[in-house]
Amino acid sequence: MAKQFPALDARLTDFIARQHVFFAASAAEGARVNLSPRGTEAFRVLGPNAVAYLDLTGSGNETAAHLLADGRLTLMFCAFEGAPMILRLYGRGEVLARGSGAYRDLLAGAFAGQEPPGARQIVRLAVDLVQTSCGYGVPRFDFAGERPGLTNWARSQGEEGLAAYRREKNRRSMDGLPTGLPEEEPSA
Repeated sequence: MAKQFPALDARLTDFIARQHVFFAASAAEGARVNLSPRGTEAFRVLGPNAVAYLDLTGSGNETAAHLLADGRLTLMFCAFEGAPMILRLYGRGEVLARGSGAYRDLLAGAFAGQEPPGARQIVRLAVDLVQTSCGYGVPRFDFAGERPGLTNWARSQGEEGLAAYRREKNRRSMDGLPTGLPEEEPSA
């Protein structure tokens, strides 16, 4: 049932474009495995072996800590509508710090320079394996829309409030690993 590919092709890229959610999984030695849902509105396919997503400020920053410590990252897309399928992207991830040259370049090139409220960093994945599987066990759901809560919260915090929140909540993982966020953030 499972099929492996060395890269994304047009059919798989189209499948990604039709999804509303994906999951990011990461781990580091001695740390808990992290699995986080993400909306696809800030996800981009950069090429057959490269993808990225704009990561928003949240209650933790586990993926960044794990990538700094280990680098392994798996992204998974499931078809909740239409024909069943699961798509996994395996590879090495890196975090592009908000305000860095690499962040600004990718923001301009892949995201039309549009930074959503609460943007924290960009996570980029160098894909070394693509795998599909049947998805027969994934239930069907109807998409009702995006939730505005995180965007509304980020807007209410303002830039200074978000920077203070990230300094307090996002500089270390729940297992105490550093996430790579600087003490002082450069402006984007």
